[in-house]
Amino acid sequence: MAELLRSEGPARPVTMPRGLKAWLVTGYADARALLADPRLSKDSGKAHELFARQAGVTSAETPALARHMLNSDPPDHTRLRKLVNKAFTARTVSRLRPRIEQITDDLLDTMAGADSADVMEKLASPLPITVICELLGVPEADRKAFSGWSNTILSAAAAGEIQQAGFLMNGYLTSLIEAKRESSTEDLLSDLAHVSENGDQLSPGELVAMAFLLLVAGHETTVNLIGNGVLALLRHPDQLAKLRSDPELLPNAVEEILRYDGPINLATLRFALEPVKVGDVEIPEGGFVVISLLGANRDGERFPEPEDLDITRATGGHLAFGHGIHYCVGAPLARLEAEIAIGRLLARFDDLTLVGDPGELRWRESTLVHGLETLPVRFR
Repeated sequence: MAELLRSEGPARPVTMPRGLKAWLVTGYADARALLADPRLSKDSGKAHELFARQAGVTSAETPALARHMLNSDPPDHTRLRKLVNKAFTARTVSRLRPRIEQITDDLLDTMAGADSADVMEKLASPLPITVICELLGVPEADRKAFSGWSNTILSAAAAGEIQQAGFLMNGYLTSLIEAKRESSTEDLLSDLAHVSENGDQLSPGELVAMAFLLLVAGHETTVNLIGNGVLALLRHPDQLAKLRSDPELLPNAVEEILRYDGPINLATLRFALEPVKVGDVEIPEGGFVVISLLGANRDGERFPEPEDLDITRATGGHLAFGHGIHYCVGAPLARLEAEIAIGRLLARFDDLTLVGDPGELRWRESTLVHGLETLPVRFR
């Protein structure tokens, strides 16, 4: 489909499921350029006004949880990102390896007593939610509820259901942060509640929105990266055999999985601050822009034979985590969790096969995330 869209032009008008009219970009070069183009804004307040004007309705107030750094422009984005960057450097994340390995091994132990299991239920979903909740300091008893809210917010559910999930999550995070402000604990959320950069500190509203972003983005991306990765390898037994014979290929295999079948369908919404030319197409001022990360990563002009999974491919430059100032802050953590989860799954079970027809697998209904609902496997 992406190849067909690219053949029709560099950008084409589309209507999104909730009626938003936008311009869809699927080519790699254009996508990469636009992801870093300062003429495209991510200001959530202005975006809500533009959408309301497009729909001919009165603009509603921007939801509190949406006022995070992913939905902001410099200088606000620069300030917010600076306050959280230190927590997600590759060096900082690497210190989490022993704990991630322990959680993974515990999850695999629960799978080992049977001859089949759902990888999404038993590994891909619980690992990232456990890691990010431990990192941020979310009590174990609350994690199931949080995961349910997150799934609803990122789904294609009815607007009322999404609003209710957002309301519940906002209330929960507000209470949790107030508790951490009163009594500091050893976790990232407590650190953020007290962090100061040259005297600057997150406001209560900014802190709630930041917690929401880190919790949702910190586990949703990784859930789907693990699930998509296991499925890709099972559907390409030659690549699976190659990885089993040379586990040193695992980091590159994760990068190829990110390129081949990444966890995010579309980059989050942008709009043009002025007319922007994409090839011979002009996107007007105020026009919304939707960038297909999956489409860009399957562009044959950038990646030869893009429909083939090749874990030895030089995959540098893929856009699975975005590009530019909004590049995913949690990318190092997602990579580490995927390497550990996939590597240890393959090491534990030497005869792993997919149950049923791949074409019958159910994918989540979402324009944003690209992931499976279930992934049944059989093993020894």
